Amino acid sequence: MEFCGLEAPKIGRLGRPPRCLGGGPHSRLRTRPANRKPRSTVREPRLHYNGINMIRFSTAGESHGEALIALISGLPAGVPVDLNFVNRDLWRRQQGYGRGGRMKIETDKAHVLSGVRHGKTIGSPIAIEMVNRDWKNWEEKLPVEAGDAAKHQAVSSPRPGHADLAGALKYNFPDARYVLERASARESAARVAAGAMAKLMLRELGIEVLSHVIRVGRVELEREAQWDEIVAVAAKEEVVLACVDAATEARMKEEVEKAARTGDTVNGVFEVVAHNVPAGLGTYANWDERLDGLLAWTVMSLQAVKAVEIGRGVTAAESFGSQVHDPIHYAEQETGRPTRFTRPHNNAGGIEGGVSNGEDVVVRGYLKPISTLRKPLESVRFDTRAKTAASYERSDICVVPAAGVAAEAMVAITLAGLAAQKFGGDSLMEMKRNFDGYIEQIRRF
Repeated sequence: MEFCGLEAPKIGRLGRPPRCLGGGPHSRLRTRPANRKPRSTVREPRLHYNGINMIRFSTAGESHGEALIALISGLPAGVPVDLNFVNRDLWRRQQGYGRGGRMKIETDKAHVLSGVRHGKTIGSPIAIEMVNRDWKNWEEKLPVEAGDAAKHQAVSSPRPGHADLAGALKYNFPDARYVLERASARESAARVAAGAMAKLMLRELGIEVLSHVIRVGRVELEREAQWDEIVAVAAKEEVVLACVDAATEARMKEEVEKAARTGDTVNGVFEVVAHNVPAGLGTYANWDERLDGLLAWTVMSLQAVKAVEIGRGVTAAESFGSQVHDPIHYAEQETGRPTRFTRPHNNAGGIEGGVSNGEDVVVRGYLKPISTLRKPLESVRFDTRAKTAASYERSDICVVPAAGVAAEAMVAITLAGLAAQKFGGDSLMEMKRNFDGYIEQIRRF
């Protein structure tokens, strides 16, 4: 066979011959100059959350826009979808002592636009809309078209601790209105909707994800919470601060009231627990596929989260190894879990070497106080640079319970993505078959 009048060259790494210049018997192959270094075939590693996980999600919408949109794809076909379950999580995100007036306006409900038919996923991307009821008050202030500039409601002085100044500098905005609209934690409602879909898939594998509050201000829960207690807190119809201990919760409430009296804000620490996670999710083989790294990344991406802890990572740093690491035992009888390997405690938070070890996966998020203060801190005007007080928008005093629910969503999406990666399956039946086979494998280990 001939190629451009020459003997056919070897097929290149892209599956096609090298390119020719011209045509006919006197054509020549494009050659590399002698002094030019060969192009490296090694791809630089790229951090991209959705590139790592088979389940992808994104959100769209502004705080005072017409609606929020959640888009999640990669769920297998056949997952039963309970909209009451999704809406319950959206409701939980709106609860908690210290929430602001916005929560009295909004009643978040999931309106599924695609990807679910006759009560089950169909394998295609799922789009969910949540209407902002407050939009009617902002339609002329935030129009899609040019609108009336006189009706624009500027955020004229950046708030310390918020994205206002950094965002205005980055995008060259004259004020921080557009920054506030997207950087607002209102966006987390869309994450919760997507996360609820991931939870529904995990539930089919026996995995559940919930949260509770372990600290508000200086008041901290001084014991470990049991799974049954966390379930009970999540099932309550009246959410105060989502703490499993009533006496501690009452003292937490006093911290919120103290902040409210002084025009201040206060936050704390939530704990997300993923229950019945089998050993084997995540890997130590590549740095960017470690389960603890992925969880830290996704939980840290939530608004106001400034630190993430896996298990007892913080106290482990100041303790001896003999006090930290979880001894391994083997039960003589069945434990009701996939394996008979047991631990007397779970300081590792269910992850060792970047891989789930069969214990509950425990992730804590540390929240800075809300940046919008009724007694604003010093700032400067965007237009004149003159000294002034920071802008004030209707806001919350404490959001720890709500942030915990949003973190559940991020943990669920991460675990669901790794489960889909490990067990595969275009349908739920295929995924469960693969999952059951793996559980039997580690049970016999």
